[in-house]
Amino acid sequence: MFFLLLSSCQQQKEVKVDGELKKWHRITLNFEGPDTNEMDENNLFLNYRLDVTFKKGEKEFIIPGFYAADGNAAETSGDSGNVWQVRFTPDEIGEWTCSVSFRKGKNIAIAVTTNDATSAGFMDGQTGTFTISSSDKTGIDNRAKGRLEYVGESYLKYVESQDYFIKLGVDAPENLLAYTDFDVSTNALGFQKTWVPHAKDFDDSATPFVWQENKGKNLLGAINYLASEELNVFSFLTFNVDGDDRNIFPHLLKVPLEEYEAYASVKKNKEAWETMFHKTRFDVSKLDQWERIFEYAETKGMFLHFKTHETETDHLMDKGVFGTEGKLYYRELIARFGHHLSMNWNLGEENNQPIAEVKKAANYVSNLDAYKNHLVIHTFPNKDDRFTEFIGNQSPLTGASLQLSHPEFNDVHPRVLKWRNKSNATGRKWALAVDEPGKANIALLPDDEDPEHNFARSRALWGTLMAGGYGVEWYFGYASPNSDLTCQDFRSRDLFWDQNRHALHFFKNHIPFWEMEPNDNLTTDDISYCFAKEGEVYVVYSEANADKLKLNLGKSNKSFKVQWFDPRNGGDLKEGSITSIAATGIVELGTPPSDSDKDWVILLKLKR
Repeated sequence: MFFLLLSSCQQQKEVKVDGELKKWHRITLNFEGPDTNEMDENNLFLNYRLDVTFKKGEKEFIIPGFYAADGNAAETSGDSGNVWQVRFTPDEIGEWTCSVSFRKGKNIAIAVTTNDATSAGFMDGQTGTFTISSSDKTGIDNRAKGRLEYVGESYLKYVESQDYFIKLGVDAPENLLAYTDFDVSTNALGFQKTWVPHAKDFDDSATPFVWQENKGKNLLGAINYLASEELNVFSFLTFNVDGDDRNIFPHLLKVPLEEYEAYASVKKNKEAWETMFHKTRFDVSKLDQWERIFEYAETKGMFLHFKTHETETDHLMDKGVFGTEGKLYYRELIARFGHHLSMNWNLGEENNQPIAEVKKAANYVSNLDAYKNHLVIHTFPNKDDRFTEFIGNQSPLTGASLQLSHPEFNDVHPRVLKWRNKSNATGRKWALAVDEPGKANIALLPDDEDPEHNFARSRALWGTLMAGGYGVEWYFGYASPNSDLTCQDFRSRDLFWDQNRHALHFFKNHIPFWEMEPNDNLTTDDISYCFAKEGEVYVVYSEANADKLKLNLGKSNKSFKVQWFDPRNGGDLKEGSITSIAATGIVELGTPPSDSDKDWVILLKLKR
């Protein structure tokens, strides 16, 4: 903890700063503002607005702040106090300046501008300086890699390390945050999480992120397990009132918890948002507890996939027209969580809103989010042509979250190619991820039911990566054990996580994937995938007939080294029957080291 001296025309005041004054580290400025509470007659969420402008040279970030009750709400479950906070992650070392705007007025929080607003006093107008030093973090910690940014290419890129990113991890359970340890955690449909199977995965590195002595341990353990498998993403809904589960919401209930649970447990009841919630007031302590989970995930190298709506909820706020409720919801999410280094905002899972309303939300989020985090939308597999109205300069979206539907994942590779080609043609490439492959009721089965996962591996995992998609999140199906809603044990797919790790190692360690393009026309069959930087490096993947593959290398007569990789078991590159090939047109690639009837990856690199 530090203290920052802020000055104004009237006074100088010390402001408490939580965190380390280091590059890429979250620092939290704690201001003393009006003493109020979540249910104050003057709605503090709508009628006050805190913004802090951080500057260094020509660089400027305008970061929205939020009401933090007593400043320690995760621990106290407090709902009142005079603390207001701003979270900021500086991206340069050296001296920064900050200037504070704290305004008041009806609906000022969501106003386009505060130019004509009234000062709220307190910290309004204060300015200060502080100095940022280098990060001391290493390894998978996101603070060692910097912010993950959309850079106009097919892959996101870490600013500090300059590494391009491939994400592999879990899209389920979507109700990950329906966790008993969070304040006002409900169990309307019986899907509430304890995450007990992951109690054994909690370790001392997570101790600083526990709240109220021992809360949070099991979910922190689940994240540690994912990281131990080298998975690097998990997703979660932040609002599913009247949705599939109904147990996740950042807002305050109007009614007793038990009354809400009784109503929401009846699936035909779909008026909870209209009758049982304060639509413009938030549960400060619950959101502070969410941040403990996300903050720990940052240390474990996780990409945070914020799914802000699902198809059952995207029409609830403002009755489907983007307005006060939606704007305030996104402002609170951005203020509290937008500082995270590796993340995206997903405007809606299976989104089916009018295009015009989606664009309003997209523009609002893009303008408010000073960090310009990756911004996507997800839609039904048979309605993906909606993306046509978002690609290029038609919206600020920087990618798509793709859902597919074939039980054997046959549609993954062609769908990624479709939207890669369409977005590329606009001159503004999208970064594409497959975040829900497979048939809805089956998807990725548990190891007990499908221990080899052959189609998931070949057609979804490698099918995505060989089409130039930047990653896959695995959906668990609604009818499987440890399903999309019931999963509490990520070990249910433990064998398959090994196969994900093998693919990740291959792409990170052996090829410049960010410089390569999918080009299936270079092979002569109709079942293999080809990914190439022509004339330099080629990758061919085939799920069968590996001994019959042929590749068009052109006629440069240059020599290429040929090696084989086992996507089932990983390990080192191996030699097959042919170890060197000259580029003399269409050439045979030989036979693999073993198991010609299995899937193989063939790597050809130009000999220097």
